[in-house]
Amino acid sequence: MGRRKKGRVINGIVLLDKAVGGSSNHVLQKVRWLYQAQKAGHTGALDPLASGMLPICLGEATKFSRFLLDSDKTYEVTAELGIRTTTSDADGEVVSTREVNCDEETIVQAVMAFEGTSKQVPSMFSALKYQGKPLYTYARQGIEVPREARDITVFSITDVSINLPFVSMTIHCSKGTYIRTIVDDLGENLGCGAYVSKLHRTKVAHYPNEKMMTIEQLEQIVESEGLEGLDALLLPMDTATEQLPLTHVDDVVTERFGHGNAFPVNSDFEVGDFVRVYDHNERFLGVGEYQADKSIQPKRVVVYEDPLASS
Repeated sequence: MGRRKKGRVINGIVLLDKAVGGSSNHVLQKVRWLYQAQKAGHTGALDPLASGMLPICLGEATKFSRFLLDSDKTYEVTAELGIRTTTSDADGEVVSTREVNCDEETIVQAVMAFEGTSKQVPSMFSALKYQGKPLYTYARQGIEVPREARDITVFSITDVSINLPFVSMTIHCSKGTYIRTIVDDLGENLGCGAYVSKLHRTKVAHYPNEKMMTIEQLEQIVESEGLEGLDALLLPMDTATEQLPLTHVDDVVTERFGHGNAFPVNSDFEVGDFVRVYDHNERFLGVGEYQADKSIQPKRVVVYEDPLASS
């Protein structure tokens, strides 16, 4: 018999307001410890110098973190013109310093040119993997490896404010967009260089930023209200999948789904669609993939410790 995992069986998502400094994994482990949870995982790392929304999944919610990884993000960004660094942020070494000879109209035009769909080559200081290792591992050794350009979409750039040498803006973008790369490209397009001096993530998917909590706030809650106070902050695990279509199933199919067996469905889903599955009591069962034979194959199945537990 395997050893029982340490910690509580607790399922849900907490919106952490990450502070500047420290890795995403460090704050993840801190939240897991505060909740005394068996399992925890984040939904897309923030650099140590970045702050803001970091959804953390606990328990069975970790099975659905990929759907938040794939979601849109919104950032408040401040770029400093005239300086280029190795990492395109304040953590890197200065590569060059140049005069800023751009007027505000030119800067705004250069900023707005990033709106829309384009190809972006990921930074060597990203967490993308090459031959099983993160790119930043190679970068820190001075090794540059090939990276493929990826399709990204910048849906909007708003609130552009210029107080040279600083340019601030709000960027709403698709998954996989590297803000540091946009800022570095902006600096090169202007001929003066630029790096990210401040980066704050305000939104992930549909989650409201007013529900974010700092580590300090979580610590205060557990001191004053105990674990019940922390649990009250958790969002249901299926909120990570709200963008997906859904279907409801009866008791027979509920059992089949729980055992990983496909079931037929009469719907207009597209082949390859991921579908949220609920029982007749609106309990979240997991996510399946719609097949060409008009069935749904389970992909992520929720295992409830208590059969009557809610999502």
